[in-house]
Amino acid sequence: MDFDDTPDQARLRASVRTFLTEHDHELAHGDGAYLEEPGTDRVEALRRTQAVLFDGGLIGLTWPSEYGGGGGTNAQQAVVNEELHRARIAGPIGHVGLGMCGPTVLRHGSEDQKQRYIRRLLRADDLWCQLFSEPGSGSDLAALRTKAVLQDDGWHIQGQKVWTTLAQHSRYGILLCRTNPDAPRHRGLTMFVLDMHAPGVTVRPLRQMNGHQSFNEVFLDDVVIDDSERLGDVDDGWRVALTTLMNERMAVGGGGGEIGIRSDALVAHAAERLPHLDEDRRVLAVQSLGRVLVESLAARYTGYRLQTSLEKGGRPGPEASAGKLTAVRVAHATADLGQRLLGDEAVLARSSEGDWRWATSQASTPGIALAGGADEILRNILGERVLGLAPDRSPATPSKQAESR
Repeated sequence: MDFDDTPDQARLRASVRTFLTEHDHELAHGDGAYLEEPGTDRVEALRRTQAVLFDGGLIGLTWPSEYGGGGGTNAQQAVVNEELHRARIAGPIGHVGLGMCGPTVLRHGSEDQKQRYIRRLLRADDLWCQLFSEPGSGSDLAALRTKAVLQDDGWHIQGQKVWTTLAQHSRYGILLCRTNPDAPRHRGLTMFVLDMHAPGVTVRPLRQMNGHQSFNEVFLDDVVIDDSERLGDVDDGWRVALTTLMNERMAVGGGGGEIGIRSDALVAHAAERLPHLDEDRRVLAVQSLGRVLVESLAARYTGYRLQTSLEKGGRPGPEASAGKLTAVRVAHATADLGQRLLGDEAVLARSSEGDWRWATSQASTPGIALAGGADEILRNILGERVLGLAPDRSPATPSKQAESR
């Protein structure tokens, strides 16, 4: 793989830098959407940022032009992402829509749905969420119990979802329901687009250990959805959900990007803190820093390999699980080292300008690790579907069997 820019990529990079410089005053900066406290003011600032980037052609670069995308290549998007990273532009607030919901609508939605939803999703005019997990069926997604019953006026939905990211700020969501209780559990599911402002939808934010309220529980009390808002065929929702899950793993870590605090910020933090450590701790810290940087590079280049596959017409597959596992591991290690470099001052980090983010990141990454499947499930997918190992038939691991199908 040649990592040098082609002439066209060099021109694109220069134009992106010029655009970001000219519009810097309109853009929010930060470590990324995963670490943001989703308060109303910050959410609105991030929505404005995504709109400015979209209007400049920097969001949805690879999406079909007929729905508001740029019709470009993954290589072009990689150049744009590198420049956004360099300029420390905050990650898109609409990351759930961009990484999971939008690709699902593009692949399984009707032409009317694509025309109505995609451009507004790209621009963050509408934020989206993903309503999959339930109190009794998280990793074992096929065990969900939220039911949809077709009546004369549409589908009537009854049930509960949980761990729904940014549901309190979302206008729409993709909702997986059970529509045929008599069918095998993978074959009786159907996916819908849900209006989060519809009568009967109640959203309750959940306080996390990082102090944020990014996750929510959502109650669905006789919510009516028109059949035109169905994604895919009736009882074929598992296949639709797999599209979402594969794209989610790419979005969280399979694209070569970083989640949590970026590695360059860790290097700057280490340069500032290392002189204050005794010799033994300094040696250990330098060794840890080297390991984090090497693994970060490995994750990035593995992501580029996946992007190259997509460039050639491939679709997100089980290989993205490896990128997601590595990205989360790097995020854990980055936050942990950042905290240890603070030494005793870590106890008071929240009162120190800038130092709070290491504790916040350390408390945030466990939640990120669950997005798109827990580590054990992803390892099982890699073993069975990438390495070709025999499936685990243990009755104690139904979630692994369900996710690997």
